[in-house]
Amino acid sequence: MNDSLKTLLIIAFLIVIVWNLGAGLYYMLVDKGESKRTVNALTRRIALSIALILLVIVAIKMGWIVPHGIGSNPH
Repeated sequence: MNDSLKTLLIIAFLIVIVWNLGAGLYYMLVDKGESKRTVNALTRRIALSIALILLVIVAIKMGWIVPHGIGSNPH
């Protein structure tokens, strides 16, 4: 898997997470507690966030991505 595809996958996850967060806010303002759409949107956001974290952990363990950042030593 090339680097741009990995980056696009992570960005797509983040966009869907933010979309569900916005949907939860919208439903909270519009429904005024009359339906479960807010809870469903926020539940999807949490599930997607957990899935993204697990995906990144698995990708690091499998060697598909290499973490880097401030204070890291290059190999």
